[in-house]
Amino acid sequence: MAMEEILALIARTAFYYVIVVLIFRLMGKREVGELSILDIVVYIMIAEMAVLTIDDLDMFFGYGLVPMAVLLVIQRLTAWISLKSPLFRQWFEGKPSIIISQGKIDEYEMKKNRFNFDDLLQQLRENGTQSIKDVSYAILEPSGNLSIIEKGDQEPIRQKIDGLVLPLIIDGRIQPDALKQLGKNEAWLLEQLQEQNYRSIENISFCSIDVNDEWYIDIKNER
Repeated sequence: MAMEEILALIARTAFYYVIVVLIFRLMGKREVGELSILDIVVYIMIAEMAVLTIDDLDMFFGYGLVPMAVLLVIQRLTAWISLKSPLFRQWFEGKPSIIISQGKIDEYEMKKNRFNFDDLLQQLRENGTQSIKDVSYAILEPSGNLSIIEKGDQEPIRQKIDGLVLPLIIDGRIQPDALKQLGKNEAWLLEQLQEQNYRSIENISFCSIDVNDEWYIDIKNER
């Protein structure tokens, strides 16, 4: 390989290293374990584009920038849609699954998520949990991580909330499934909010109730 080709290869490698880092920063700060399927696909495709452009010295220097920019736009667009549409977010990224609820293992949820007992025991060990009998709740997150709440970490729980936190309002929209799980309706929710001096649902960014019947309400753009 001639010296000119070596220098060109070094220049391309440095250039696309900077470009890939910038694109990943624009995509947002998320840990590897928190990446959605879409994020992983985009990351892989961008990396492949960079490698192909670096490897082929006959290819135009900036050839890989166009598909990289397109992938960045796709990722940002789907992230925006996911923020606005819970249904899209659930379909694209999945939703948490209750693997252990009130100390009882849900084998159906494990099979549905292709999550076996070896996986369960491994994540319990990684969490420092000595035995399944010590677990009150184990929730399989869309990222594949298992969130574990051991017995004694919480007060006696409400039977109607199948999980730790039940989101009632997301981005100004009432969550009908959550109300159904509670056995309540929109009129009850509005009454509860009015008692806490919240008059407009549209101004609420996030509203939830937890297993101890405690409310959390966040107002949009509140500082």
